[in-house]
Amino acid sequence: MATALETQKQAVLPETDRAFRIEQHGIDLIPLSERWARPRDVASMWAGASVQIEYFVYGAILMTFGFTFAQAVSLIIIGNLSYFLLGLCSLQGPQTGTTVFAINRASYGPNGSRGIAFFNWITQIGFEVEGLILIVGAGLVLGIKGGITPTTTEKVLFVIGAVLVQGVLPFLGHASIVKTLRWLTIPFVVLFVVMLGFALPHATTHGVAHGADWQTYLEGLAFTITLSGLGWAECGNDYSRYCPPNTSKRGIVGWVFLATAVPEILIMLLGAAVGTFLANVGKTANAFLPFAHQSAIPAWFVVVFLLFSIVQLFGINSIDMYSSGVTLQAMGLRVKRYVAVLIDCVLALGITLYAVFDSSFGTFLKDFVDVVIVWIAPWCAIFLVDWAMRRLRYVPEHLQRTDRSSMYYSSNGISWPAVIAQVVGMYAAISALAATFHLPTWLNPITYATRDSYGFGADFSVFLGFGVGGLLYLALAWGSVRRQAARQDELLGAGTLGLTEASAR
Repeated sequence: MATALETQKQAVLPETDRAFRIEQHGIDLIPLSERWARPRDVASMWAGASVQIEYFVYGAILMTFGFTFAQAVSLIIIGNLSYFLLGLCSLQGPQTGTTVFAINRASYGPNGSRGIAFFNWITQIGFEVEGLILIVGAGLVLGIKGGITPTTTEKVLFVIGAVLVQGVLPFLGHASIVKTLRWLTIPFVVLFVVMLGFALPHATTHGVAHGADWQTYLEGLAFTITLSGLGWAECGNDYSRYCPPNTSKRGIVGWVFLATAVPEILIMLLGAAVGTFLANVGKTANAFLPFAHQSAIPAWFVVVFLLFSIVQLFGINSIDMYSSGVTLQAMGLRVKRYVAVLIDCVLALGITLYAVFDSSFGTFLKDFVDVVIVWIAPWCAIFLVDWAMRRLRYVPEHLQRTDRSSMYYSSNGISWPAVIAQVVGMYAAISALAATFHLPTWLNPITYATRDSYGFGADFSVFLGFGVGGLLYLALAWGSVRRQAARQDELLGAGTLGLTEASAR
C-alpha cells in the first residue's frame, strides 16, 4: 500500500512525467508546473545507479593493475571524491529547466556545442555497450552453471534480445527510470552484504608483495575518477531539471554526493576484495567468467547474484540511453527523444556483437576510459568556469534558441574561446595519457618523459585536461562572458526568465 506521502506526490506529478508512460519531453524547457522533484528524489535515482554490479567489477579490475589492497583502497576513496563534480554539474538544471547539452550552448555557442554533444553521444553509447557486455556475460555464465554451452548463433540471439529489452525504460522516460532504480537499491544492498560474508574468508590484504609504482598508481586514479563522478558529470542536469528553480544548491550537491560516492566506495572495495582471490575478473571477454569456475562463493548465490545483476544492468543502461537521446536532440537531430533511443539500440547492437566476440572486457574498458578522459576533462572545467563567470545562472529562454536571436549565438553560432580551450585541453590530456593503445611520442610527450624501467609512463591526463581547459577558457572568455552576464542580469531582473508557462509551450 502506498504511503500518504507517495499518494500525494503521485497526485501532483504531471501527466507528461509519470512512471511507465512515454515521456514527451526532450531538451525543451520543463514548465514550472512540472518541476516536482526534490534533491532527495534526484539522489534516490543516483543511489540506484551507484548500488550496482558495474562498480563491483571496476573494483575487481583495479586489482589487475598490480596494486596492493591498501593502494586500491586509497584509489577508490580518492577517485570517488569526483562525485562532487556530478553534484556541481547538476546545479544548472533547476534554474534552466533543460538538459546539459542545451545549457552547454551558452559556453560553446549553439553550433559549437553540437561537436561536444557528439562526443557525449559516443560516450553514452560506449557505456551502453559496456552494460550490454556485462549482461551477455552474466547470461552466458548462468548458461554454464545450467550445463549449457551456447553456440555462436545463440550468443547473437541473446545479444539481440538484450538490446531490445534495454530499450524499454529509456523509451518510457525519466519517471520510469527514477522509480525502477529506486526499487532496485534495497535488493542489491542485501546481495552485496551477503557477498561480503562469502568473500571475507577468502580475501587477502597482502596478495601483492610490492604493489604498483607511482606511474601505475596515477593510471589507476584516472581510471577510477573517470568511471565515477567525472564520467557521470555530463548527465547530471538531465535529471535535476525536474527540480524547481529555488531548490537548494547545497542540498543537491550533498544529496547527490551521499547517494553516489558512499555506496560506490563500499561496492568497489568489495569488488577489490573479491579481486584478491578471483584474479582474472576483466581479463577475458566475459568479465563474469571466473565466477563459473570457482568454489569460494556458493553456486546458488552466484546464480541469484547474476540474475539480479542482469535486471539492474538494464536499469543502469537506461540512464545512458536517456541522456544519449536528449544529446542527439541537442546535436540538432529533429526526432522525438524515444526515437533517438531506437537509433542508439541499433548502434549498440553492432558494437556489442564485436566486443563480445573479439576483445577482453578489461581492455575494452581501459581503451574506452582513455577516449572519455580526453574530451570530458576539459569540457567539465569549461562548463563550470563558464557557469561561475555568469554568476551561476543563464537565461533559459535563450538556451532554447539556436539562431541569431539567442544571446548565446556568438560568432556564427560558435564561441571560439570555448572551442579553442577544448581543443588545447584535449591535447593537454592526450599528452599525459597512459593509453593502452600506442600513441606517437610527439602526441604523448609527458607520459614518455615519465616512463619507469618497464616503459610505463605516468597518467596526468585528467588533471591536465581539466586544468588547462578551464584556465585557458577563463583567460580567453573573461571579457565576453562577463558582458553576457551583465546582459543576463538585465533580462532576468526585468522578469524575462523564460520559465513561464507561455514560454515553455
